[in-house]
Amino acid sequence: MAEEKQVGKITHYFSNIGVGVVELSGVLKKGDQIHIKGATTDFEQSLESMQMDGKDINQAKKSDAIGVKLDEKVREGDLVLKK
Repeated sequence: MAEEKQVGKITHYFSNIGVGVVELSGVLKKGDQIHIKGATTDFEQSLESMQMDGKDINQAKKSDAIGVKLDEKVREGDLVLKK
């Protein structure tokens, strides 16, 4: 099994639109398989949609804050891992 690497953490979640704000500590690309893990959160999904400053982007780098469409509810402080 591929080792997971932390690439960011959730800083905010907009429950009405299912979007989490991720502060990145690594690189994320559209199509990456991510794993969100926290005290009560634990799920994996493919990264289909990411935005920065209201624009669709295909890749984001360390220290960017991006919005990502998530399949499940997340909480502030949850870790974002990449497979």
